[in-house]
Amino acid sequence: MNQQISNNLETERDSIKKASKERQFKGMSLSERKQARREKLIEAGIQAYGTHGFFSVTVKDICNEAKLTERYFYESFKKSENLFQTIFLQLIENLQQTLMQAIMQASPDPLKMIDAGLHAFFSLLQDDPRTARIIYIDAMLVQELHNHATIRETMARFDRIIHAFVTLMMPHTHLTEQQISLIATGLNGYVTQIAVRWVMGGFKLPLDEVVQSCRVVFLALLEKMSK
Repeated sequence: MNQQISNNLETERDSIKKASKERQFKGMSLSERKQARREKLIEAGIQAYGTHGFFSVTVKDICNEAKLTERYFYESFKKSENLFQTIFLQLIENLQQTLMQAIMQASPDPLKMIDAGLHAFFSLLQDDPRTARIIYIDAMLVQELHNHATIRETMARFDRIIHAFVTLMMPHTHLTEQQISLIATGLNGYVTQIAVRWVMGGFKLPLDEVVQSCRVVFLALLEKMSK
């Protein structure tokens, strides 16, 4: 009887060890491995989409870049558009954080805030052409982002950043919140169109010239509202 109990315990212990090995691989749990594969696909997507463009890249291309089989792609994403949307939002978040950090570090001097924000914004695009292409070329053409209002929501977030920026520049303005909101939308559109032209033109214009073209409008607004 004791031998049978011992055998049962041994069998149970082996089962536990086997289950543990199945859950752990290279020190990672199943969920951690899944997350790691998802991150590899995102990195592969940034490289592939940012280099060749969304419409020239297939799921197979992404998987080859990530060194994963296609079944792992569909483990995390239903289709290419879903991966692209995830990447777009991640890059936008990084761009917005970079912009806000630069502005806040230069606060409260309005002129320094303008220069710091614009330089940070355009420098990031120039330093990482993949990000620039995904945000300002392909994202405008991927219908999925428009269907889910991703583009509109993203532009609204930039509107709010510029709204806060204008409020910081002109704390004693007589403008109403609605007027500031409309001005922010206009400034956002202005900067966006310059960014699109610059990116699509292959960054041929010097960075300082691009920044100055945007700076003029912000300075004009600041001068107008200071009177």
